Amino acid sequence: MSFVIAIVGRPNVGKSTLFNRLVGKRLALVDDQPGVTRDRRMASARLGDLNFEIIDTAGLEEADDTSLEGRMREQTEAAIMDAQATLFLIDARAGVTPLDKAFATSLRRVGTPVILVANKVEGRKGDEGLYEAYSMGFGEPVAISAEHGEGMADLRDAIVEAVGDETAFGEAGSDDEEDDTDFFATASGAKSAGAEGDWLDAALGSAMAKAEQENPDDATDPSVDLDEDTHIPHYDPNRPLKIAVVGRPNAGKSTLINRMVGEERLLTGPEAGITRDSISVEWEWGGRKLKLYDTAGMRRKARVQEKLERLSVQDTLRAIQYAEVVIIMFDATIPFEKQDLHIVDLVAKEGRAPVIAFNKWDLIENKQVLLTELHEKTERLLPQIRGVPTVTLSGASGKGIERLMEAVMDIDRLWNTRVPTARLNRWLDDVQAYHPPPAVSGRRVRFKYATQAKVRPPTFVVQCTRPEGLPASYERYMINELRATFDMPGVPIRLYLRKGDNPYAKKKKRH
Repeated sequence: MSFVIAIVGRPNVGKSTLFNRLVGKRLALVDDQPGVTRDRRMASARLGDLNFEIIDTAGLEEADDTSLEGRMREQTEAAIMDAQATLFLIDARAGVTPLDKAFATSLRRVGTPVILVANKVEGRKGDEGLYEAYSMGFGEPVAISAEHGEGMADLRDAIVEAVGDETAFGEAGSDDEEDDTDFFATASGAKSAGAEGDWLDAALGSAMAKAEQENPDDATDPSVDLDEDTHIPHYDPNRPLKIAVVGRPNAGKSTLINRMVGEERLLTGPEAGITRDSISVEWEWGGRKLKLYDTAGMRRKARVQEKLERLSVQDTLRAIQYAEVVIIMFDATIPFEKQDLHIVDLVAKEGRAPVIAFNKWDLIENKQVLLTELHEKTERLLPQIRGVPTVTLSGASGKGIERLMEAVMDIDRLWNTRVPTARLNRWLDDVQAYHPPPAVSGRRVRFKYATQAKVRPPTFVVQCTRPEGLPASYERYMINELRATFDMPGVPIRLYLRKGDNPYAKKKKRH
């Protein structure tokens, strides 16, 4: 097992910058504004030959326990208790402040080994603060520059000395264990148009090659039902699942996750917009390992003015991109705001498996009347994910969480739907016979072949003549028929039309 190190210190001393340096990715939000970090975040870190878990924490501040700052301090204290050693950061350029001294006293009471780290020592501006740090009583301070990567070798030696050789170089955690780094990578993860075309053509080519080896009569013989195509992986219902919880500010996302895991793992309160970073929490439900990702509330784009909030929204968008299932939280007291619809559209465009949760159901008086209205609005306002599962719940009391998780597991299974090529082509024949495609320039579009290129989300490729002339309304008709025929309610479906090569076209000779 790897050991745990917590980074603590007053606001704006560079804790998140050091966290990102040790993790090797920009996971934590960083800004010149103090107090950016609020929740504690854990990730796998590496420093030379050391592998350990690192916890980023909120800045230590003196405040009333009931205030937001006081609740942030409680999260930091919980991180210190979980750690084998603490990196106590001070700003060498600012010197030792009374707040630094106050929290140094608190750290001594805990008894966890403390490594005093003087950050921002690049140049000569931090020399005075570095010498002043000796007065803290934690021995020789480690001089570093988290932003520029200076002093990391000295920090490594100090960690080994604090935790001991046996803990530092004991059996490391499994290399296969997932962490936040693959989820919140700084790259957007979006495919370019060229890249998308490449993988799509490759998938189609693979499927076509397989089809040529099959009996050509299989596609039309109803007595033959082929197994799933070999180019699509089998669905594993026991694999770890990543679930992002998104929604408008103050919809109850953090409260719901705390109720799920059974502890006050995430910072909550009556204030809107408490969460800034996307924080992962490990959980297990029904024997299946899950990672729940709490995200910052997303306001309308026109209202997002400050740089920090823009960074938070970008972090949420990355969470949507890298999640598998996305729980979209609606406030049942004010549902279907314009921003709610915008968030649903974002999730659908990213192709994630959506579940809509109407939270704060305990505050609703006439539940049956509102439930009927919500179902009607869901069908009318969200046609792009028709049949999406909806659940009413109370994050504060936990009522409805079982139904929510059942819906999550169901939508994940549908998101991994695989349709055999033979069934898909029989469906294509039926679609053309029931509702023939319109003519383009006096000539009717003819469909030749259909295959499923991938799952997650289900992605289908149809070869046809004149795909550029087929109207969008007919594409929507085909998607709705796919959803109805193969029982995929609420799942985003991708449909690509490709023009097949003409085998009789003369190839130009190269001279």
